[in-house]
Amino acid sequence: MSDVPSDIPEVLTMRSWLFAPGDSERKLAKAIASPADIVLLDLEDAVTPENKPLARQVVHDALQANAAGRSRLWVRINPLDGTAALTDLAAIMPARPGGIMVPKVNGREDVERLDHYLSAFEAAHGIPAGSTPVIALVTETAAAMFRTGDYKGAPRVVALTWGAEDLADSIGASDNRNADGSYGFTYELARSLCLLGAVAAEVAAIETIQGDFRDLDLLKARAEKMRRDGFRGMLAIHPAQVDVINAAFTPTAEEIAEAQAIVDLFAANPGVGAIGYKGGMLDRPHLSRAKQLLRQT
Repeated sequence: MSDVPSDIPEVLTMRSWLFAPGDSERKLAKAIASPADIVLLDLEDAVTPENKPLARQVVHDALQANAAGRSRLWVRINPLDGTAALTDLAAIMPARPGGIMVPKVNGREDVERLDHYLSAFEAAHGIPAGSTPVIALVTETAAAMFRTGDYKGAPRVVALTWGAEDLADSIGASDNRNADGSYGFTYELARSLCLLGAVAAEVAAIETIQGDFRDLDLLKARAEKMRRDGFRGMLAIHPAQVDVINAAFTPTAEEIAEAQAIVDLFAANPGVGAIGYKGGMLDRPHLSRAKQLLRQT
């Protein structure tokens, strides 16, 4: 682990994470103009091997052209187990991306290795040490599933997310869906392990994509459920999904008022473990959840 201090902001808005293929100037521009909290300029799955050199240049240029807002412009690099990741970083770090998404992470040692790479590039390009945050994709290989609880204190990591497609490929499965379209057990397990791993690491859990970008009603229902379950944001593959995701992961005025009332009630009754409220009983877990919700506002 790097021993340099981290200058990563304590609070990052990360409800919506919109992917855009790194080899398309048009799609990058459209994504950057969207209301996405974070735009993921993709050098991995969205780019064919022969187009990766072009994509690196396009992403570098997009970062430079949007310097004022590049804190929200992150880059998904290629996996660390090949040579492309270092080539990606060499191309993009001079343009100071807002953060890095690292795919197909097998365990904590991968993000620690990435920390060393980033520290070297930051030093080489006059970037404040430790200031480039990381989101890790932690369920894309079978081995990674057993390591999702290992990220507490991992350098630079501010969020964990999960994926079902590469996991199915890693396992050799022909499909990752049940007959009704829901994820199979193994992939629901991946979602749960990502959530639990993120909570254990005290970082944000980010829900994976919805491939059908036209069904916004389904997206709304799913995103709202994911926030209730504890996720703090969701990946997107189309700008049309962004407003729905942002709304779903923003507490409503009613929720904020209710949470504040609970906090105020316990503050007015110090030392109590449980207290009556609206015909029921509240205890300390209710207070904790109310405080967590208020921190999201």
